[in-house]
Amino acid sequence: MDVNGTVAEGFEPVRDVFARNFEALGDRGAAVAVYRDGRKVVDLWAGTRDVDGTEPWAHGTAQVVRSATKGVAAAVPLMLHQRGELDLDAPVAEYWPEFKARGKEQVRVRQVLNHRAGLPVLDRPLTPEEALDPLKGPEAVAAQAPVWEPGTDHGYHALTYGWMLDELVRRVTGLGAGEWIAREIAGPLRAEFWLGLPAREEAAGRTGRVGRVEGPEPAGGLRARPKRSVTEAYQDPGSLTRRAFAAITPFPDQNAPAYRASALPATNGIATADGLARVYAAMIGEVDGVRLFDPATVELARGEESAGPDRVLVVNTRFGLGYMLHGSASPLLGAGSFGHPGRGGSLGFADPETGVALGYVTNGFRKTVTADPRAQALVRAVRAAL
Repeated sequence: MDVNGTVAEGFEPVRDVFARNFEALGDRGAAVAVYRDGRKVVDLWAGTRDVDGTEPWAHGTAQVVRSATKGVAAAVPLMLHQRGELDLDAPVAEYWPEFKARGKEQVRVRQVLNHRAGLPVLDRPLTPEEALDPLKGPEAVAAQAPVWEPGTDHGYHALTYGWMLDELVRRVTGLGAGEWIAREIAGPLRAEFWLGLPAREEAAGRTGRVGRVEGPEPAGGLRARPKRSVTEAYQDPGSLTRRAFAAITPFPDQNAPAYRASALPATNGIATADGLARVYAAMIGEVDGVRLFDPATVELARGEESAGPDRVLVVNTRFGLGYMLHGSASPLLGAGSFGHPGRGGSLGFADPETGVALGYVTNGFRKTVTADPRAQALVRAVRAAL
């Protein structure tokens, strides 16, 4: 496999592992970028732009990153809190009065971010058309009763997380999360990340910007081995696992222009590997004069808020405020790392102790939910290179 790009001295093992991902783990098109102390030390890409095509992946090829979107979207409420515009301990209904229906009066903003709100499912799933309407998802969550007492347990809010976050941001700022990211994060950083792909970038996709990805597949592939696996839970139509991932049914075509132009903060961000890594690098340090998080906000992101058996993902998971934390279900670089994987392969995270930020994007989605073997091989290579 011909690998394009550069690595700084000492990071050559990352190039070797990236090549092996194609040779041994079936990657078809992918890119990885790593920053250390605000400087890019790895910038690699290989394979084809489209999972079902032959055009080569180019520098700047972007892909849908699924739930790796959540990590960038989570920066919005944390930055609003940092600026004094959002109280993490306030009831959601203080900003969004309609949300308090059906016993949700005391659900706190932080419980949306730490997956303790008790709202991972919708009793009536949305159609794809409804899901892409920025009003319908929040309306559905506001009308939904919790499936456990909020604050008493945690479970991954695979899709509903995005509608709650988006509406909170809209009520506080007047902008959707995607618009706010473009103005306050991606724009100042010159980071190639979009939540709601602009028409100019969709047009560029025909000549090399945004690649085609594989379609949705049954969940599976978590590292831990619970008594009941996530695959078994997903196959049970009545399980929280199946219902959480089926809050939109059928799931939209992820390659359709209408899907890529919409803003679903849980799942449809589009990014280059560099864009994803660059945002995380700016969370923990300065990148070309821009820093997103102050030290207190870094601690909010990586401080443990939820840990133990996850009522949706079945295995033990750990969450800070909006971020998955290093653990058995989602191994990152070290104990202080925070970030978010995307179902099927993509990954973005930051590690404050080493000053490292990584972004990995791929068009070849697998059944993995949180610990894709290709991404994990790259994490281990970076760890060995430090």
